[in-house]
Amino acid sequence: MIHETKTALHHAFKIKDLGELRKYTLELLADIGLSGAKPVSTPRELNLKLTSTEFDDHINPTHIDTLLEDPTSYQRLIGRLLYLTITRPDISFAVQCLSRFMHAPKASHMDSALRLVRYLKTEPGLEFLMSSTRGNNLQVFCDADWGSCINSRRSITGYLIKYGESLVSWKLKKQVTLSRSSVEAEYRAMASSPQLLQRLFGLLVCSKN
Repeated sequence: MIHETKTALHHAFKIKDLGELRKYTLELLADIGLSGAKPVSTPRELNLKLTSTEFDDHINPTHIDTLLEDPTSYQRLIGRLLYLTITRPDISFAVQCLSRFMHAPKASHMDSALRLVRYLKTEPGLEFLMSSTRGNNLQVFCDADWGSCINSRRSITGYLIKYGESLVSWKLKKQVTLSRSSVEAEYRAMASSPQLLQRLFGLLVCSKN
């Protein structure tokens, strides 16, 4: 069934099977030269604030954080990390933050991306499995990080959806409008959740019919 699905998708779109995630992660470590690096326990530093300005405003205001001479290496790395977020929700937030600076990455952005790769080394084969227990209930969990984007002062909405005991969908995105308080940011996150549930409920109804 998996082979038939891949074949059908390949006929409709140009796709490439990148193989098992553990092998993909180990190849990523080897390509970057971090196979012998010390792993870290978290995908990013606590309270890390990355900016698009040339100064490290929150670390050292006098230190100039220079742009990378060749941004393609950073862009390529983030692209490979984005692929891993399909099955690794634990790195979704970190990758989402790093992807904001694809157009003009700085040295601090690359350092943070390399730290994320070192985190992957801790458990390169980490994955989640779909539960064998049947369940018909849909659950959604959402949260908001108020004003976490330093450049735009917009809040970040995060959500995940479970069908029974299985995690089926998750996403992190910047809110469209500026929230004046943390309460307003939370309400915006909660308002988007019923829309997601409605679409998934429609899919479930169609599949049963």
